[in-house]
Amino acid sequence: MNSKSLFPLIMMLTLLVSISTFSQSRKQNFVNYNSNVDAPLTNSEMDLITEVYGETANDNILDKPQRLKDVKNILRNRVEIKNVPNVRDQKPCTLLSEVPLMDYYVSNLQRDTNFNPQNFNPLKYLFNYYSYGTHMYRVDNTNYFIIIKSQHK
Repeated sequence: MNSKSLFPLIMMLTLLVSISTFSQSRKQNFVNYNSNVDAPLTNSEMDLITEVYGETANDNILDKPQRLKDVKNILRNRVEIKNVPNVRDQKPCTLLSEVPLMDYYVSNLQRDTNFNPQNFNPLKYLFNYYSYGTHMYRVDNTNYFIIIKSQHK
């Protein structure tokens, strides 16, 4: 073989080794679930899902084990509501009124007129659930902040 015919072969080999090395060195992010996602849905969690998904709750959530696990993780572990009364401790962030509603399945889904942290349904809003960072939203005209924790640890 002469050097002219070896050149494409060497280039191809170099490319394959580079691709293989790159794919092996990429950091993989896995979702870590708390053990509480294995517990059955509570009645109140079922109500939250039904409020947002309506008649499609079975097809979109309940009959899909991984999707159900993700929703349980959101409801049980990833949404935190904090009351921050001290104005100096408050950070500027997106207002809840600026977050679109998740009204794809229930067209008449309504925003809450009065915010109550005990019965707030985070599934109603298109929060940034699947990004790599934690996000914070402020409930309009209140000292309440909704913190969406990253699913990646």
